[in-house]
Amino acid sequence: MPEIRIDPLSGHRTIVAGERSLRPGGAPGCAPPEPIDPQADPFAEGHEDRTPPELFALRRGGGPPDSPGWSVRVVPNLYPALTPAGESGAVGGAEIEPPESGERSSARPDLFSSLPAPGAHEVIVNGPQSVLSLAELPLEQVLDAVEVWRERMRVHAAETSCLQLIVNERREAGASLPHTHAQLYALDFVPASVARERERFGAYAARTMGQNLLGDLVAEEVRLRERIVAIDEEAVLMAPYGSRLPFQLMLAPRRPSARFEQDGPSGAALLHDGLRRLARHLGSSPPLNMWVRTAPQGAEHFCWRIDVMPRLTHLAGLELSTDVNLNIVAPEHAAAMLREA
Repeated sequence: MPEIRIDPLSGHRTIVAGERSLRPGGAPGCAPPEPIDPQADPFAEGHEDRTPPELFALRRGGGPPDSPGWSVRVVPNLYPALTPAGESGAVGGAEIEPPESGERSSARPDLFSSLPAPGAHEVIVNGPQSVLSLAELPLEQVLDAVEVWRERMRVHAAETSCLQLIVNERREAGASLPHTHAQLYALDFVPASVARERERFGAYAARTMGQNLLGDLVAEEVRLRERIVAIDEEAVLMAPYGSRLPFQLMLAPRRPSARFEQDGPSGAALLHDGLRRLARHLGSSPPLNMWVRTAPQGAEHFCWRIDVMPRLTHLAGLELSTDVNLNIVAPEHAAAMLREA
């Protein structure tokens, strides 16, 4: 029977209706993507002149900036969604100059408001290989990429309210360039969804004499085992109880830690394992969105995690009109299939 599940971290509601995947054509799947043409790939090694000048690169063999020989490379986004401080007057807290004339000059600020969008927007090329997914990279390359994610987050941590690192894989999930890469947004505000999680962590700690919400959730999931996909010495990989999408995954550290960018286990090896399990079960790496949730400004109680959202079904009218998801694969079923993959 369908049931409504409430995600303990966010309060988000999902209708889990596994029987719907049994409808004709209802089982989620994905077709293999077209391979990348290395000659047309601006992120490929040897094409450094096709990107903005690099901000950072991991070159164990040495070499000058913007040259081959790197394993992970960071560049500014060519079309940034945020404006670096000091450029075009975009400084945190600055006011927008009012228009000189026209209809906007008389707009009511309580109805039509806008602010500058200061911050950093970087692209982290996860490897020199022309592949679409982290799952296609060797484990050692993924370990390097994740460490660079953390390094770039540390660079911006002191001057930002919220760090959001994302990975979009395949065009169906919003990737404008197919070569596997991450994007880091350093925001000067805390988005509402992140603030709600911060509040839930704080409220749980107050009710439980300081316990960590995600730490307790991980412990209970490990005890139950029904939604666990894999465990290693650093982290736990599971299909979340309130999964919004089929085969959604969540990776969390075995011991609670507020900030992903701090030293300590990163879970990179288990993340790589989980992405490869998805690819084996589905026949290819699926379109997906992935992000790192780390403690925002003002979070006294928190724990980082990595969310993986395969895009195997479409967001339709229900999801867009109510923010209630309809998941046609129960997370218990998804976890069981991925354990065997």
